Amino acid sequence: MDPEYSLQDLVRCHLCETSTPVPSLYCEFCLIHLCKACVGEHLSDESTEHKVVPIKKRGVLYPKCSKHPTRLCDTYCEQCDIPICFECGSSHQHLYHKQVGILNVLESKKKTIQRDLQELEDSIYPKYKGIASNIPIQKSDLKKNSQKLITAISEQGEALHKATDDAMDKLKSDVEERESKHLIALNRKEKEYERSILEITRNISELKKLLKSNDFSFVSAYRSRNAEFRRIPPNFTISFPRFTPQRIDEDQINKLLGSLSALSIRTEDHGYSVGSSGVESSPPGRSLIDEPRIIKDVNTDYGEDNNLLSVSCLNDDKLWTCGHDSVMRLYNLNGILIESIETKSENMPFT
Repeated sequence: MDPEYSLQDLVRCHLCETSTPVPSLYCEFCLIHLCKACVGEHLSDESTEHKVVPIKKRGVLYPKCSKHPTRLCDTYCEQCDIPICFECGSSHQHLYHKQVGILNVLESKKKTIQRDLQELEDSIYPKYKGIASNIPIQKSDLKKNSQKLITAISEQGEALHKATDDAMDKLKSDVEERESKHLIALNRKEKEYERSILEITRNISELKKLLKSNDFSFVSAYRSRNAEFRRIPPNFTISFPRFTPQRIDEDQINKLLGSLSALSIRTEDHGYSVGSSGVESSPPGRSLIDEPRIIKDVNTDYGEDNNLLSVSCLNDDKLWTCGHDSVMRLYNLNGILIESIETKSENMPFT
């Protein structure tokens, strides 16, 4: 369908306001649609100029002058940045201004539009599409990586549970083993004491019989064993083992479990230039935060005797440090010392 008639219900003759048939003529000076039946009436108005052409052959649609509504603007004032008619161009307001033909302005604008269109289609739009198409891929990779991390954390947790269970089982086994050894020693002593008590009980019974007897031979044969029984054995006491639970240090548990590297979101600029048109595009400047933010506290071995003097980040989760001594130390974000390197000169690293 012809674009001129794509909205037929909106295109009406300016005079009779009919849309059937569709107005096929256009007055380029008055900027109105006309049907064939009304052309004569329109041309009969001699108060202004007319130029009636078929809609398909109409030329440039000149704008009407804002100061002289009956005139069309065929000139453009560059200083005032507005279209003007011949009468305005001859006036004192625009007389000494630079004036160019409106067709030249139109042609220049269309060249700019064509250049912008080509840049959008050939360069800018593909870049946006490429950047946008990478987001779903990163979403998928993010999901996969998160699942991988969760699996690894669960496996590490299970390993810690197993190590804890093994240590707990060993302690329980040690308790049972010590109980068995102590019980053997107690049973042995118990039997020794029972034998001695039995001997003493028998001796008491014999002595009572001797006291009741008048048989000289029987009584004179008595030999005292009290000296033997006076050697009373010492009390046998075992010391029970005690369990001393250690304070559960959550930081230590976190260190044993592991850590995640710092969140990293990078943006890459896509600056470019088009040599043929001389059009350049550069990304807007990034704004800086007003105040620094503390993201992570890292505890190190530095202190009053060896103050921390310099820090250099190796990557997202490791950093090199140095102090007043001759040793450079590599820490992770959990404060665990990974590596130490002493300078050959035995001086501070940055001297």
